[in-house]
Amino acid sequence: MRHSQLRAFHHVALLGGFSRAARALHLTQPAVSEQVRKLEQDHDILLFRREGKQIALTPEGEELLRLTKGYFETEAQIGEYLSDSGAAVEGELRIIADSALHITALLGPFRKKHPNITILLRAGNTEDVLEELRSYNAEIGVIGSLPPGRDMTGLDLGATGITAFAARGFLPSGRPSLSLADLQGLPLVFREAGSKTRQKIESEARGRGVTLKPAIIAEGREAVRELVASGAGIGFVSEAEFGHDSRLVKIRLEDAGLTMSESIVSLSQRQDVRVIRAFMEFAATTLARQEMPEASPPAGGCRQKHCRSD
Repeated sequence: MRHSQLRAFHHVALLGGFSRAARALHLTQPAVSEQVRKLEQDHDILLFRREGKQIALTPEGEELLRLTKGYFETEAQIGEYLSDSGAAVEGELRIIADSALHITALLGPFRKKHPNITILLRAGNTEDVLEELRSYNAEIGVIGSLPPGRDMTGLDLGATGITAFAARGFLPSGRPSLSLADLQGLPLVFREAGSKTRQKIESEARGRGVTLKPAIIAEGREAVRELVASGAGIGFVSEAEFGHDSRLVKIRLEDAGLTMSESIVSLSQRQDVRVIRAFMEFAATTLARQEMPEASPPAGGCRQKHCRSD
C-alpha cells in the first residue's frame, strides 16, 4: 500500500469522480485510475462500483474513506505543527446541531476572533449529529446529551424543562397545562424517530401507561414549529429552544417534569485539529465567563458547563 494510492482513492471518493480527483491532484485521469486499480488489485478488494461513467463506493470503500479522512487529517496536523505555530487558525468548521439556538450566540464572537474560519451550520437530530461526527463529515455537534462511550468529548450546556406548545387559541382559554393522559385525545406533532425530545416524551408516557400516537411526524424542529403554528396540533420542545414566536403559546406538562440537557461535542480523536480545538477552547472560556455572578446565561439559557469525555 502506497501513500499515492491512498491519496488517489481518497480524492476520487471525496470528489465523486476520477476526472475531478485528477484535477485536484494535478495528475492525469489515467494516472489516478491506475493508482486506484493497483490499490484494489494489491489488496484484492473492490472499492468502487462502476456503472458507465458513474461510480459509487462499495461498503469496503465507505469504510476505507472513513479511515483515510482520519489519516489525511493527521497528515495535515503534522504539517501545521512543523510550520509556523503562530499562524492564524483558518479553514472550514462544519457544525451540525439539533437546535441552532444553543450555539448561535457563540458563532459571531468566534468568527470575530478567527476571521479566517468559514462556518457551515446545519440541522439534524441526535442520531444524525453523532453519525456525521463519526464519519468526519462535521467537526462540532450540538446534541441532547453525551452518548455512552469514550469517543466524544463535550461541554455541558446544562438542562431545561420540556414543554408542550400550540398555536394561540388552539386550546380553550385559561388552560395553561395538560397531563400526559390529556394528550391522548389531541392531535400531536412529533419529530422523527431520532429526536431525543420525542424519545423522552414517549418513554415517560409509556411509564405512566399512556400511549401517545402522533397525528403528524415532521423532520426537523422548524417543520414542527410551522405545523403547530398553523393549528395542526401540539408539539414538544425544550424551554431553551422555544424562542420567541407570537403565534405560539407554551403549555406546561402537569405530571411529566421532563428535562433536556444539551452539549457541544466533538470526536475525541480529533481534539487536536486546530479549528476544533480553537472552537472548543473559545466555547469553554465564553461559557465560564457567563457562569460568573450576574452574567447572562449562555446560549440556550443554561448556566452550567462542564468539560466531559464519556
